[in-house]
Amino acid sequence: MYTSTLLARLEERLSASLGEWHLPTDTHIELLTTSENATFLTRCPRTGRRHVLRVHRPDYHSREEIESELAWTAALRADGRITTPAPLPTTGQSPVVTFDLDGQRFHAVAFEHLPGDAPTMNETLPDWFEKLGALTATLHDHSRRWAPPAGFVRKRWHLESMIGPEALWGDWRRAPGLSPADERAIEQAVEQIHRAIDTYEARAGRYGLIHADLRLANLLVEGRELAVIDFDDCGFCWYAFDFAAAISFFELDPLIPTLREAWIRGYRRVGDFDAEDVAALDTFIMIRRIMLSAWLATHADSQAAQALEEDFIAGTATLARAYLSTARDAARA
Repeated sequence: MYTSTLLARLEERLSASLGEWHLPTDTHIELLTTSENATFLTRCPRTGRRHVLRVHRPDYHSREEIESELAWTAALRADGRITTPAPLPTTGQSPVVTFDLDGQRFHAVAFEHLPGDAPTMNETLPDWFEKLGALTATLHDHSRRWAPPAGFVRKRWHLESMIGPEALWGDWRRAPGLSPADERAIEQAVEQIHRAIDTYEARAGRYGLIHADLRLANLLVEGRELAVIDFDDCGFCWYAFDFAAAISFFELDPLIPTLREAWIRGYRRVGDFDAEDVAALDTFIMIRRIMLSAWLATHADSQAAQALEEDFIAGTATLARAYLSTARDAARA
């Protein structure tokens, strides 16, 4: 949906709204990226200070959902164990600025800009994944202890909303380049996912408020510190799903077993992660990959989708066949 015309109009509207975030009217705005949302970088010409403006895609999150996201990040910042950017206050009571443009309603939020870069796929990544495991366990510990305020509302990630025909990210069956054979393999994987989750969720304490999108693009490395950004997909889901989100788009990389071990090691330094949680990781990785395949079907014009290889859906089917093989081996054992 983010045509060059719409992006120019959004930039125009944000420029007119700078005062609502107490930002100077001569602040420079430039597009940073488009994915689910359109994100802009601002810079004050006099001080050089930078901020990030996030414009939400219409009809995905309500204003109350966005305010709830920011309530959790504020609580995490107050807890002092997680580094994540602070939202900027506005001239109103809410940190969310709402405006209408060309017949559509948009919600926008401004954040402080944190230094750092996303981790990269190289020999240092296992060390960062051990840190990420500990950070994720810290997030989960906070989630379990925190009492959300009245009116708190975030999406619930369950199998129907993740990989069902009416899933929030779309129907994976409409993914570009899906062959009949690959569709059968993924369908069989979906059936196995349902069986696995029916068994896994029988015990309480495995489902709660999570980040749900801790992929490399949403992490910032500065020195030896690791920060988390973009809680836009945070919601109620299985805690172990956060590992699957962390390896988004490179689930078939040979480094994954090493990253998994490092993440589990880091997690266990802070919280419990038992053998059943470990065994469930393959199921959550499969769920996430199917979700990403569905996302491609509905976001084909986004920068993120266009950067992916053309055979992404074939890779999803390859992962599905490996997942089914592992499940059969486990059943025989």
